[in-house]
Amino acid sequence: MVDINKKICNYIADEWISKSKNKSKFAVNHNIDEKTARKIAKEKDGYRIPVKTLQKICEAREIKISEFFQLIDE
Repeated sequence: MVDINKKICNYIADEWISKSKNKSKFAVNHNIDEKTARKIAKEKDGYRIPVKTLQKICEAREIKISEFFQLIDE
């Protein structure tokens, strides 16, 4: 069974942060701290992302958290 923290972080890092111009711009555009964006991108073993942070990222991308979990299950 895959660790959910790892799955969440890897999806955000691989699908969204890596496609952004840089971590700083991603952080600003998603209403999160740049340090948090770096942790998500760096911690391939699964940074324990707070639900509030995940909520902010989802809101900035105009998706529901439930839709996010559907994305990571695909």
